Amino acid sequence: MSPRRGARGRDRGQVAIEFVGTVPLILLLVAAVWECVLIGYAFSLAGNAADEAARAGAVTGKRADCVTAAGEHISAAWAMEADCDRSGDIYKATVTLKIPVFYPGLNFGEIKGTGGAAMEKE
Repeated sequence: MSPRRGARGRDRGQVAIEFVGTVPLILLLVAAVWECVLIGYAFSLAGNAADEAARAGAVTGKRADCVTAAGEHISAAWAMEADCDRSGDIYKATVTLKIPVFYPGLNFGEIKGTGGAAMEKE
């Protein structure tokens, strides 16, 4: 038996062990990236909902229309809250969404989006 052949035999299975050791790290990285995607999407949803709510409130002047417009494109799993109010000649809306953990419905914090629009009717 040559020394070269014997050295190769001792490394047998090393790739399998390294793969098993790195799989949890890869899965953890994928989970962290997915959470970042969900947080970014929540920011986008909150901002868009606040803009739409402020626009609807500025057109009609009614709080109910503002709240309805805020929730129009957001599902119940995001646990949305909308606050609409007139401030001088500006109609302001604030939309609060819960920050999801891995999927909407399992939440750990809040994201706020704000919007404003000039009043169109007095």
